[in-house]
Amino acid sequence: MRLSPLDLAILAGYLAGITLFGIRFRRGQRDIRDYFLGGRSAPWWALAFSIVATETSTLTIIGTPALAFAGNLGFLQLVLGYLVGRVLLSLLFIPRYFRGEFYTAYQLIEKRFGGRMKSVAATTFLVTRALAEGVRIAAIAKVVSVAFGTDTRLSVVLVMGLTLVYTFEGGMKAVIWTDVIQLLLYLTGSLVAFLLLLHRIPGGWAEVSQVAAAAGGKLRVFDFTFNLTRPYTFWSGILGGTFLTMASHGADQSIVQRLLAARSERQSVAALLASGAIVLGQFVLFLVLGVMLYTFHQHAPLGVARGDADRIFPEFVVREMPAGVKGLVLAAIGAVAMSNASGSLNSMAASSVVDLYSRRGREADAGRVLRLSRWATLLWGGVLLLLGMVRWGPVLEAGLTIASITFGSLLGLFLLGFFNRRATPNGALAGMIAGLAILLYAKFFTSLAWTWFVLLGATTTYLAGSLVSLLDHGSGWQPQMNSDAH
Repeated sequence: MRLSPLDLAILAGYLAGITLFGIRFRRGQRDIRDYFLGGRSAPWWALAFSIVATETSTLTIIGTPALAFAGNLGFLQLVLGYLVGRVLLSLLFIPRYFRGEFYTAYQLIEKRFGGRMKSVAATTFLVTRALAEGVRIAAIAKVVSVAFGTDTRLSVVLVMGLTLVYTFEGGMKAVIWTDVIQLLLYLTGSLVAFLLLLHRIPGGWAEVSQVAAAAGGKLRVFDFTFNLTRPYTFWSGILGGTFLTMASHGADQSIVQRLLAARSERQSVAALLASGAIVLGQFVLFLVLGVMLYTFHQHAPLGVARGDADRIFPEFVVREMPAGVKGLVLAAIGAVAMSNASGSLNSMAASSVVDLYSRRGREADAGRVLRLSRWATLLWGGVLLLLGMVRWGPVLEAGLTIASITFGSLLGLFLLGFFNRRATPNGALAGMIAGLAILLYAKFFTSLAWTWFVLLGATTTYLAGSLVSLLDHGSGWQPQMNSDAH
C-alpha cells in the first residue's frame, strides 16, 4: 500500500460523491430526448467542457506526458490539426445536424443512403468505440498498479461499476454535468503537479530548459520533414489532425451527441470552437509535464517498469506528492476515466436503440423505449468492463490507432453523402469496405504512421464510393438531404 489514509479518504469521497451527484439527474426524464440529449437544456460552455472531457481520457493524462518524456513536444502539431478540423466541422457538419430532430449522427446517413447504411455506420461506430474505450479503461489498472503496488484489476471493476450506476440513472444530463466537474478536477490536479515539479527541480524552469536542450531539443514543437512513417510532423499534424478531428467530432456519436444536445446550432458551434481552445491549453500542459518529468528523472530517477513510460507520471504522483495532494491527483485521473466511460456508455446506448433497434411503430411507447435505453447502457457497461481487462500496450497510441482505422471509412461515408449527389447506397457500402480494407493493409503491411490513417481511409472511401456509384446504374434512389428528420 503506497497511499496514506487521507489519500484513500479523498479517493473514496470523490467516487461516492460524483456517483450520487450523477444519480440525481434521473428526475424529470420522460423520453429518450431527455435521456440521450439532456432535453437540449445544457449551456454551450458546459457542452464545451463535456466535449473536452470526452476526448480526454486516462490515456491522455498518463500517455501524453509519456510522449514528451520519451520524445519532445511534437504531438502539438497534431493538436493544431484538431483546431482546423473544428472550424471545418462548424461549416460543413453542424448545419446539417440541425436540419432535423436527430438523436444520432447516423440518422443523417439514413436520410442520404437509407436504413442499411445507417446500420452499417452505427455498427462501425459501436465496434470502434467499444475497442477504443476498452483501451482507455485498461489504463486505469496501470495507475492503480503504481498506487497500490499490485497489478489488480479491481479498480477497473470499481470505476466502471460506479460510472455505470450514474450513467444508467442520469442519462446525458448526468454525463454533461459530471464531465464539467471532472474536467475542472483533472486540470486542477495537473496544475498542482506542474507547480510541485517546478518546485522540486533544482534550478526550476531554467534547469528544465537546459536539460531539454541537452537531450536533443525536447522542447521542440515543429518538424517540417515530409515523412509518411513519422507520426508527428507538421504535415501529418495539420492534415492528419484535421481529418482525425473531422472524423472523431463529426462522425463519432460520442462527440456528435454533445453537439446535438445544444440549445441551438449557434450554441453547438460555440461549444465546439471553445473546446478547441481548452484542448490546446491542456495538451501544452500535459506535454510540458512530460519534459519536466524527464528533467526531474535526471536528478531523482523514477522507476519505469520494463521501459513503460506510461507509468512515469503515476509514479511521480505516488512517490513525490504529499499526502492529500496525492489523493487529489489520483482522483483527477480517476475522474477522466469515469468521464470518458460515461459518455461512451450513453452514446453507445443511443446508437444501439435509435439506429439498430428502432423501426416504425417501435417508438410509440416512450416509456418502454426509455427503459430499453437504460438496459442498453447496462449491456455496454458489461462489454466495456471485459475489454478493460485486456492488455493493450502503450495506451495513448493504441487507443488512437484503433479509432483511426475505422474513423477513415466513417468520415469518407459522410463526405460522400455531402459532396457527391450521384452517390448511391451500394457505392457508399463499397466505399466503406474499400476504406476499411486499405487501412487494415496500411496497419499490418506498411510502416505508414497512424496519423495518416483517417485521411487515407476517407479518401479511399470517397473515391471508391464515387466510382462504384457511377457503375451502379440500377439504382433509382435519390438523396433527400434537405428534408426534416422523422
